[in-house]
Amino acid sequence: MRALTWHGQRDVRVDTVPDPRITEPTDILVRVTSSGICGSDLHLYEVLGPYLEEGDVLGHEPMGIVEEVGSEVTAVAPGDRVVIPFNVSCGTCWMCDQGLQSQCETTQVRERGMGASLFGYTKLYGQVPGGQAELMRVPFGNTLPVKVPHGPPDDRFVYLSDVLPTAWQAVAYADVPLGGSVTVLGLGPIGDMAARIALHQGAGQVFGVDLVPERLARARARGVHVLDLAVYGKELGEEVRRHTDGRGTDAVIEAVGMEAHGPTGVKTAQRLVGMLPGGLGQKVMGRAGMDSMSAFNLAVDVVRRGGTISVSGVYGGAVDPVPMLTLFDKQIQLRMGQANVRHWVDDILPLLDERDVLGVDAFATHRLPLEQAPDAYRTFQAKEDGMVKTLLTI
Repeated sequence: MRALTWHGQRDVRVDTVPDPRITEPTDILVRVTSSGICGSDLHLYEVLGPYLEEGDVLGHEPMGIVEEVGSEVTAVAPGDRVVIPFNVSCGTCWMCDQGLQSQCETTQVRERGMGASLFGYTKLYGQVPGGQAELMRVPFGNTLPVKVPHGPPDDRFVYLSDVLPTAWQAVAYADVPLGGSVTVLGLGPIGDMAARIALHQGAGQVFGVDLVPERLARARARGVHVLDLAVYGKELGEEVRRHTDGRGTDAVIEAVGMEAHGPTGVKTAQRLVGMLPGGLGQKVMGRAGMDSMSAFNLAVDVVRRGGTISVSGVYGGAVDPVPMLTLFDKQIQLRMGQANVRHWVDDILPLLDERDVLGVDAFATHRLPLEQAPDAYRTFQAKEDGMVKTLLTI
């Protein structure tokens, strides 16, 4: 089959690799029809190279048609249309029963002290082959796939794999009061969708912050009060407080993470660590890795006293400087973590009908064939051509 594979920092290629096969009686094989490129994929492209091996198959936002099922699979059958959550979760352990599929006890990567395995990610998360490929093996066929109806385009459902539940959880964790206010830092796919969900759920004021004109324009068109960080810079907090009776917003959703615009030295260090050989790079990142904390520190500034910060942006540092004094003094509540995809699906599915209240049908800015995936990664990383969300058609 053809699949997008990792070969080094900023080097991904579409290669011919062996077809996956069923190895457990609860496995299914899915012929992928669409697969998104995620901002988290750019962490693999740029920063997390020490935890990858040449030839790893990338991608964690797929959907497609069931092609084959194991002998114990009864929930889906060949020909069914399914979305695959990015958490590899069993659905039956204690953590899954609590709605914490990102902490699934069956697939936790215990040798590295990490949570549930993820499709198409790194050794930190199980090194499970991903879905930017023609075929993928999916375990837990009775509990993991999300069965969706035939008919509507893939765009209607593919974001159930990651974007929708991640944004939904970000808003849920932000705990925005009805009619209250929230600032969304970063208007990439997750931040953009989180702003839409916050408005849909009744937030009175939604501020969206970014540097990219196309992202700001998209959010503005959905009713978000956008703020260009290039214009406000260090005064952004003051501008938000000007609109919120001098307090700041009730909540902040931090949808940027480790690669926020920040000190040049941090960015340079991230790139250099990403270029180190695997074993050495892992040791350096695991003991001394540092993220840009610009977005997090901005969240601390913008949120009102007694408010909540919800972090959905991915961090990977080991010694990140967290402003504990300010967090404590402002009595800030902090929630974060990988999305528990399956936990939120039942809440989201009713919104994915012909009303399209969240605008998923037109959410993608680019639709490209799998063979053009390397170019798409380069464009997305450079924030060029108005690229906000790309779906690979397979």
